[in-house]
Amino acid sequence: MKLSPLDILGFLLPKDGGSERVAQDLAYGPEARHRLDIYAPRRMLVPAPPVVVFFYGGSWGTGNKEAYGFVGRALAALGYVVVVPDYRLVPDIEYPAFLDDCARAVGWVGQNINRYGGDWTRMALAGHSAGAYNAVMTALDPRLVEAHGQRQAICGVIGLSGPYDFFPFDGPISLRVFGGVEDPKATQPVNHVAPGAPPMFFGHGDKDTLVLPRNSFRLAEKLQQVGSRAETRIYKGLAHAGPLLSIGLPLRWRAPVLADMATFLRELFGPSR
Repeated sequence: MKLSPLDILGFLLPKDGGSERVAQDLAYGPEARHRLDIYAPRRMLVPAPPVVVFFYGGSWGTGNKEAYGFVGRALAALGYVVVVPDYRLVPDIEYPAFLDDCARAVGWVGQNINRYGGDWTRMALAGHSAGAYNAVMTALDPRLVEAHGQRQAICGVIGLSGPYDFFPFDGPISLRVFGGVEDPKATQPVNHVAPGAPPMFFGHGDKDTLVLPRNSFRLAEKLQQVGSRAETRIYKGLAHAGPLLSIGLPLRWRAPVLADMATFLRELFGPSR
């Protein structure tokens, strides 16, 4: 298991009451890391609530879904059915295998989430850092979404601290993960924006030096140019992990990240409770 300090901290954060994990280690594909967990409100006050699929970050090289149970529980406490998948990591695989895994997970959700109380026709994707990249690419890249037939169900995307416009590659992470790709420009979310793209919300810390906030501004600008809704919120004093950690119970005082996510989801789907 490949864990980062952020993963370890995620294991330790307290979890929201009012929600629970209703399924663990469900297989969405044949590989060992093709597994996902599902979270839901303890009391379903509306029939078949919308679904949020959350992809964690970790530079495409670390991560474990159980470390992000605090995110699943926080969003489920708002009234959503939440899915947190694992996906294969570099160097065991190379680009675009981790994107194929994310698309496969979304396809599984579309076919099976009704068994766990969720409405597959009302689905949002979300993620932090590399997971935000995965979420946005899964929503925008026709090759990915059409392979699993779920494009029509992706109603919106939330990206926290995500890289969306980082070519030419100039850092060790981007060079390792994307430097050998035959068509490097195709790896950039900004180059997949087209009319009909779903609404998106981007949150970024103004102290983020790992993934600069200009990534969020640039993708939002491209979406707006084709008539799609896009909103960017900059959180003062937060570095790269700050928006993610501010979802957790003890750190919500730092920034209204969860409240902003809740507002965006409510505007997409209507009241959840």
